[in-house]
Amino acid sequence: MLISETPPSILSKAFDLLRAFNTHERVMTLSELSRASGLPKSTVHRLLARLIDLGAIENHGAGYRIGIELFQLGSTTPAGAMRDVAMPHMATLHRWTGHTVQLGVLRGFDVVYLEKVARNSKSSDPSGVGTRLPASCTAIGKAMLAHEHLEDLQHFLPSPLPGLTPRSVTAVDPLIAQLRLIRQGDLAREQEEARLGLSCIASPIVVRGFAVGALSVAHPADVELDPKTGTVLRDTTAQIAKEIRQRLPEHDDWFPRDV
Repeated sequence: MLISETPPSILSKAFDLLRAFNTHERVMTLSELSRASGLPKSTVHRLLARLIDLGAIENHGAGYRIGIELFQLGSTTPAGAMRDVAMPHMATLHRWTGHTVQLGVLRGFDVVYLEKVARNSKSSDPSGVGTRLPASCTAIGKAMLAHEHLEDLQHFLPSPLPGLTPRSVTAVDPLIAQLRLIRQGDLAREQEEARLGLSCIASPIVVRGFAVGALSVAHPADVELDPKTGTVLRDTTAQIAKEIRQRLPEHDDWFPRDV
């Protein structure tokens, strides 16, 4: 059996190596992967050879990148399917706004970023693909939390809430007050709460009454968005939700919860 032949330590190291791939540097050298993963070069070299054989990693020029097998595997998951539906709309929204557009989902009380469309792929904002951030510090997180049972949230959210900047909301009651307004129709917003100098607005992707994901538009805090941005963002998430319902009838059990 695979499990008996493959010690957990090897699996753990392989996952550490895969997680080391930087979303801003799609191709990484052996030395970069060693530094990012914390693994010795000799170990990285052995793991890369095996992962290349499996199609999980590909050689690319002088470096390595994530292989097509992993992308194909990811596309079979609910979150991967949602990403595939969302990507064309994210690209359109990015072109219209000129700002970074992000797709994320909730995992516990964190947001995990699934995809990002940005003008500068080396942007230093903290929300690279695969990154986890406290939901309370992000517009995506607030957009999704607002669709949860707020009375339950009030009891189960950690107190104090985690903070990333001096502007992060760290008390539960003020966050719940924001979520009530969002639930009543306000856009979800975060103003320099995940990173100073960066703000976001977000709208949820609602399928069968549940927020299964959300899109955000991130912009410099000192830049005013076009007044139509909120409407365009809401229209975009509504269209994504509609296409999820239309395109995935054979996977209806994937939504709303198992995203």
